[in-house]
Amino acid sequence: MARTIDRASRVISGTWGSLWIDGEVLLECTAFQAKFTKNKEKMYLCGQFVNDTKAMSADGTGSITIKKVDSGQLQREVDLQKGVDRRYTLIGKLADPDSYGAERIAVHNVSFDDLTLADWKANTAGELTLPFTFTRYELLDAIQVQ
Repeated sequence: MARTIDRASRVISGTWGSLWIDGEVLLECTAFQAKFTKNKEKMYLCGQFVNDTKAMSADGTGSITIKKVDSGQLQREVDLQKGVDRRYTLIGKLADPDSYGAERIAVHNVSFDDLTLADWKANTAGELTLPFTFTRYELLDAIQVQ
C-alpha cells in the first residue's frame, strides 16, 4: 500500500535501533540486518514468452555489527570447538521518536556463521561483524501511519 508522508523527519533513523540476544540487550550494537532470500525455480509456461519463477524455499540470513567492548560473543560461543551449535533468538527494535511509531522483529533459531577470535589494529576502534542464519521470523510490532 502506497503512503505519503507529511514531512521528511518521519523517515526512520537507525540511530534509534536496539537489539536483544535471548533477552539481553546488546548495547554495543551499531547495525542489524535480517532478511529472507527466496530460492526460485524457473517456470516455462506455454503461451508465455517471458519466463516466470516459483519460490521453492527461502534462506534466512543477516548480520550484526558491534563495537568490541568485551568478550561477550566469545563467551556465548564458548562450546563451539566442542561441536555445539548454540541457537538464539534476536529481537530488533527501531523506534525513532519522530517517526510514525516503532517496529520490532524477532528472528528465531539464529546460528552465527563464524566466531572471530581476534581482529584488531593500532589506532582503530574495535568492531566485529557477526553474520548469521535463521529459520523463522515474527513481526512483533508494526509501524502504523496515524
